[in-house]
Amino acid sequence: MSRISRLDRSEVSAEMAALYDKIFALRGNVPNMFRVMAHRPEIFTTMQAHFAAVLTTGTLSPRLKELIIVRTSQVNVTPYCLASHTILARNLGWSDDQLAHLAEWPAREDFTAAEKAALRLAETVTRDANSVSDEQFAELRGFYSEGEIVELLCAIGLFNYFNRFNNALRMESTKPGEGGPGEGGCAA
Repeated sequence: MSRISRLDRSEVSAEMAALYDKIFALRGNVPNMFRVMAHRPEIFTTMQAHFAAVLTTGTLSPRLKELIIVRTSQVNVTPYCLASHTILARNLGWSDDQLAHLAEWPAREDFTAAEKAALRLAETVTRDANSVSDEQFAELRGFYSEGEIVELLCAIGLFNYFNRFNNALRMESTKPGEGGPGEGGCAA
């Protein structure tokens, strides 16, 4: 059980309820992490904007971003983020085999050299960001523009933040329909 309560739609302001509705319309639930962050609306609102900017803007594909999010969450052993982002990655075309054996990416032939460079970055930054070598950075520059490297680092950094937040709180996976209109005695 999560260490901090999740706020139902009926427990938040009208502005926050509208944000819950928007999230529910996109995802079919309001993730438990979001409902916990709603205890601090200022943080929740800006986190939502940052989340959207990292995941839905830029030139890197959502497919690549989800792959490095899954690897980051695997390294951090974060079941909460893995539950949803493994499904998202699968829906974007990554196979069950690739995702289940993602730790073996260096030896796999079904990842491109560019994908391997991104996976290496995810692992390195997650384990010790100070250990990104000049050689590793040169490899990244061979595949990605400076803006794309920023995108990679933002996705990795964002999910290191989310992983730590969720692990510390022992966040439970969100079920379909949770947190939406009608839950907690609130009519849509």
